[in-house]
Amino acid sequence: MKTKICEMLGIEFPILAFTHCRDVVAAVTRAGGYGVLGAAGHTPEQLDIDLKWIADEVGGRPFGVDIIVPAKYEGKEAGGLSVGALKDMIPPTHREFLDDLLTRYGVPELPADEKVLSRAGDSEPPMTYDQAVPLMDVAFSHPITLIVNALGPPPPDMIERAHANGVLVGALAGKKAHAVRHVAAGVDIIIAQGHEAGGHTGEIGTMVLVPEIVDAVAPVPVLAAGGIGTGRQMAASLALGAEGVWCGSVWLTTEEAETHPAVKQKFLAASSSDTLRSRSRTGKPARQLRSAWTEEWEGPNSPGMLGLPLQPMLIGQASRRIDRAAMNPQNEGAVKLANYFVGQIVGSMNESKKADRVVLEMVDGFIDAMTRVNGMME
Repeated sequence: MKTKICEMLGIEFPILAFTHCRDVVAAVTRAGGYGVLGAAGHTPEQLDIDLKWIADEVGGRPFGVDIIVPAKYEGKEAGGLSVGALKDMIPPTHREFLDDLLTRYGVPELPADEKVLSRAGDSEPPMTYDQAVPLMDVAFSHPITLIVNALGPPPPDMIERAHANGVLVGALAGKKAHAVRHVAAGVDIIIAQGHEAGGHTGEIGTMVLVPEIVDAVAPVPVLAAGGIGTGRQMAASLALGAEGVWCGSVWLTTEEAETHPAVKQKFLAASSSDTLRSRSRTGKPARQLRSAWTEEWEGPNSPGMLGLPLQPMLIGQASRRIDRAAMNPQNEGAVKLANYFVGQIVGSMNESKKADRVVLEMVDGFIDAMTRVNGMME
């Protein structure tokens, strides 16, 4: 296929796969697409290991990294607060609510040797600039060709360092104004992410958002995101003016995905109406699977959600407790609470497939859709 994105990234198909799983990155990249590793949950050491592994697996094919550096978070105006200072800002009522929730659903404590935190953000607040800097340091030490900021405009040093290293910069946008601001900052690729998407999303649907942003930032190329996981949706995206697609949710049920087994089964059984936008995981509106977790946090007894990064700091260990307990199907309470980010495309994710098969089926579906449309013009 020949689109501007294919030419810029040196890929066969304009299908970009955002995923936290290195195996999916490698599989999609080898299949002719472009894998982008979500690094927000990595420590610098883990990211270094995964990027080395990916580079070895893809044999010189290009791949990228996604790092979250939000434009707004608690303490940013003060130049960033320490983990200790931020923990002190979490109200006792929220801790009490969470403790009661875990008790009511029968979620056991973590074993003593697992209570020591080991994720990105343990020494720095999660989803902040200070947490992102060491991840950027690692990313730029590897042969990535694209770095993406998933939440707000990329910081100036990310753009400067990327371009100095010959790396393209991408950024997600949920509004036309966001996209225009990204381009003014020097971003090379805009990802127009519609309301249907998993994770952090805005209010505007993909069908409306994509052409708005395409017209606003031309000739900067745009990737369509949000509710995209088939060849027909890819054809629609290109018809709207996009140069390719950015897909995330569709990889969560692939055979390679590291999705929690209980959550993967929920995804496979879910309909497109089984998601909602909730602040209960990150403190910002993010589309995720509807579950007992979201019902409790959105319910009448909830103390309300905290802002970023306080909410993820509050629930970090609780999430690990739930995930660990839910590995046992007999722990019904933990299984009910278990959830994850996913878009409305989940209603079509009813079969676990190899990631490369997903890529090829998207390409075949795209060809069929274009053949059908071309036939209408005869």
